[in-house]
Parts: sequence; C-alpha cells; structure tokens
Amino acid sequence: MNTRLLIIEDDTALSQMLLFHFEDEGFSVSCTDCLTAAKQQLAEQSFDLILLDQQLPDGTGIEMLQELPALDTNSDVIMMTGLHDLELAIEAIKLGATDFIHKPINSDALQHSVERILETRRLAQKVKKLESASQPATPRELIGKSHAMLQVSKEIALCASSQATVLLNGESGTGKEVVARLIHHHSGCSGPFIAINCAAIVDNLLESELFGHEKGAFTGAHASKAGKFELAQDGTLFLDEIAELALPLQAKLLRVLQESSWERVGGTQTISGNARIIAATHQDIFALARAGDFREDLAYRLSVINIHLPPLRERKEDLPLLAHALMQKISERIQRPALNISDSALLKINSYDWPGNVRELENSLTQAMVHARSAVLTPDLLRLEHNSQADTGNHAPNNETAVMRSLDEVEAQHIQQVLIHTSGHKGNACHILGISRPALDRKIIKYSLSVK
Repeated sequence: MNTRLLIIEDDTALSQMLLFHFEDEGFSVSCTDCLTAAKQQLAEQSFDLILLDQQLPDGTGIEMLQELPALDTNSDVIMMTGLHDLELAIEAIKLGATDFIHKPINSDALQHSVERILETRRLAQKVKKLESASQPATPRELIGKSHAMLQVSKEIALCASSQATVLLNGESGTGKEVVARLIHHHSGCSGPFIAINCAAIVDNLLESELFGHEKGAFTGAHASKAGKFELAQDGTLFLDEIAELALPLQAKLLRVLQESSWERVGGTQTISGNARIIAATHQDIFALARAGDFREDLAYRLSVINIHLPPLRERKEDLPLLAHALMQKISERIQRPALNISDSALLKINSYDWPGNVRELENSLTQAMVHARSAVLTPDLLRLEHNSQADTGNHAPNNETAVMRSLDEVEAQHIQQVLIHTSGHKGNACHILGISRPALDRKIIKYSLSVK
C-alpha cells in the first residue's frame, strides 16, 4: 500500500514541487493550503505523514499540532518553516512533531527525514502485528494509543534486533517486565527468557542464582547448579530491581557485561555466555552512583539503551482502553463474565492518579468484578485507597444527610477542571477527555462552563 502524504503549504510553487517529488517516489499525495481544508481532509481519510507549514492563511502549524490529538490521527508530522527559531522548534517537537525542517527546503535532508520516519513506522507496525498474533508464546501486548506509549513501542521495535543492553526505568507497576518480554519476543532469539528479581533474594543466594555454584561450594550445595546466566544462553536475562544489587555482585556483573564470562561460586572454570541483559529499576541509578551506592561504570554499561515507561497519570487517555482490556484478562482468570464499565465509573477511573499504575488498576478492577452483583461496573465498586481528584466532592461527609450528586454534575465539574488545567485550550482538553471538538462545545453550552 502506498504511503499517504498530506502537504499543508500555501506556497503554491513549493507545494507543487513537493507533490511531483513524492508522487515520483510512489507516494499517494494530497495538498491543501490552509488549516480548515486540512482538518476536513484529516476527518475524511487517514495519512501516514504530514508536511506542515508554520505560517498559513488561517493559522499556524503550532495550532494545527495542538488540534491533531482531537482529530484522532496517527500521522507523523514534519514541520516546515522559514523562521530559524529554536523555541519554535522545541515547541513543535513537544506538541508531537516528529521532525523540524527549515526553508528553503533541502531535498536531501527532507528525503532522509521521511525515510527515517517511515522506517520507524514500519517497525512499529511490525511490532503491533506480532503483538496481536494469537500465539501462546506471545507476551501480553502494550495497551495504549497515547504518544508516550507509541514512543515505547517504537523503541521496542528499534532495539529488539540488537544485542545491546537495555535499562527499563519506571515506577512500580508500569509494566517493565511486559516490555522486557516483548523485546525478547521480537528479537528472534532462540533461547529462553529468564527473569530474576534482585530484591527478592538475599545476597549470598543471589550470587549462586545468577552465576551458579559447584558441589560443596557452601553448606547445602550437594550438587553443581547452573546459574541464570548459563540458563539464558542464546536468550534474554531480565534483572528486575537492579538497583538493589549489592556492590560486590555489581562488580561481578560488570565483568560479565565486559567479558561475557564468569565462574560459578566455588569453581575455577571460566564459563562463557551470550545472554542479552535487560535490567529494570524504579530508581535513578546514576543518582545512586553519585551517592556511592551504585557503580557508575555499571550504570553506563546497563543503560546502552534506556527506555522510560510513563506512569498512568501521564497517559490518562489510555485508561478506557486499558480498563476494558484488563477486564477481559481478569474475566478469563476468575472465570466470570466481563463487566460493562459505566460512564460514571470511567469518569472515576480517569480522575484518579493511580500511584500503583497498571498493577493497582488491575487489582481494583479484580475487586470490582468479584463484588459486582450486576453486569455493570459502577463507581461504588471501585475501592481506591489513595487520595485523588476522584475524592474531591465525590465522598459524602460522615453524616446521614449527605446529598449525592447527579452524573451531569460530576461530568460538568470534571470538564471544568480539565478546561482550567489546559488554560481554556479546547484542543488539549479534547485530547485529555477523549472526545471530539463538537462534543466538547456542546457540553460547554449544556453546562454553561467557563473556557477562560
């Protein structure tokens, strides 16, 4: 299928030049000279790539970037401008532009940028197809359409075929082992995926678990035993909570990373291995290194590729999709029908910060399904343990005369809070709320909300 390209440029000569160039490259190209027509085209069809001018007759490229999330497009965007403005470039990238090209257009630079973007898209699509394949060995897929999770998917695709060491960093419950398993799955390794939690085993036993031991090496060592590094031959060794590794073991791990060899505890024979190392932590190992609690040289060795997993509170647009997917998973595990999630329950889920991330969300939904007495998940079934925005005004005072609020009142308050958070920017508000611009406008009128 041809790559679909939308050119938004009011300079007719440049627009035609780009049209001819990319049609010669086999692209399916559409052109428009203003934001209004561009939005109409994006509403009618999808595009893989957008070339977006900054200065247009009815607005700016920055304004277009701000509104793209509400248009539900998954297009990559290359901004084009004649202004050499560093702050403008930074703002464009922050709003989701993939690249930033200055005018006059250098055709080689533009072609290189387009090829790089399309290769990244192809890799990401390959990961998505593999994740959705119904194979028993396929690990749980990443769930989410937010920019942050799409970036994680791209990084998985880019690093999967490499043997470089990967460090996964993120809060507890963000899915670090899921990502590690996906990297292994898409790497094509013939060996196994082996995981070990460095915080769950005492130091003297952890050394044996990692490197193995010989018979008689210590009390209770009645037979020789291969360690995780040996067992992970031709595969992947996942070292979870790597920041908890004791300094003596850090030195031994550093040697393995440098030389791909080690000795078993109590042994003298050197063993070689080629297991790929993926480590994970919720801590900043470089901050620990500055404090003397982690080896700086090991920190650099572990983080050749560094992937950050965002917490749920930074990707709330993924919550509805994630909640529905988890509900199906829980349904299979506890052998109960999945519940339909009410709008008010989704509102409560979206208003909560989820400090325990995906793990906490899964636990809350499991509790809700166990206690449900109907086919609908209602807000009262969600037992949220921590303070959150959902607590504000939603819990009645401790007296019997408390007045419960209607769903319209809850919705109106939440939309108003989002508008305040976005300083009245409707495009950003639509992105957070997961609704279209016309739907937001109708609700603003319905509830007489303030946009300022």
